[in-house]
Amino acid sequence: MIRVAVVDDEQLVRSGLNLILGAASDIEVVACCDGVEAVDRVRNGRPDVLLLDIRMPEVDGLTVLRRVAALPSAPAVAMLTTFDAGEYVGDALRAGAAGLLMKNTAPEQLVQAVRVLASGGRILAPEATGVVIEGYLSAARGAPDSTVALTDRERQVLALVGAGLSNREIARELRLSHGTVKDHVSSVLCKLGGVNRVQAAVIADRAGLLGGVGPA
Repeated sequence: MIRVAVVDDEQLVRSGLNLILGAASDIEVVACCDGVEAVDRVRNGRPDVLLLDIRMPEVDGLTVLRRVAALPSAPAVAMLTTFDAGEYVGDALRAGAAGLLMKNTAPEQLVQAVRVLASGGRILAPEATGVVIEGYLSAARGAPDSTVALTDRERQVLALVGAGLSNREIARELRLSHGTVKDHVSSVLCKLGGVNRVQAAVIADRAGLLGGVGPA
């Protein structure tokens, strides 16, 4: 079962997401709460995926994201918004979000997005693509020698991220646990300057790490 937590300041939104996700045979909603309770509920519920509202009145989503990302077993986080994604997506990705979804996402697409996130993939609403492209171009202008700070294992992980593998695929490729790979990926992105996976892929390519690397 994929364990999911939903954090939103509106009870109606939480109830709706709970209903949609709970109808899927492979998903269990383990927590529904607002931003104030979020970190404790995530710590105790240990979800695989967190759907997190960006704008909340008492504790905003980006603050929750940063606190959750610091937990020992942090879930994959997708930010939820009804607003223009461009204002937030850069900060959210730099803070460790695995994606961004609009609250009007169709139910079947929401369920599939949760499955992708749980498998180590990323999800971005179409409204966020412009920001991602700009991030890609910015990374392309950066120097690839930022990889010198990486360990040999981290360079292996970066190469596989650059080849488009999910965390679970990297774990299989390197014969490591999923949790260990998540830790390596987080360390790599941090050492590269807080970049996201798209930017890391560009850095890996420019550093010459992608030759012959990829899924079978």
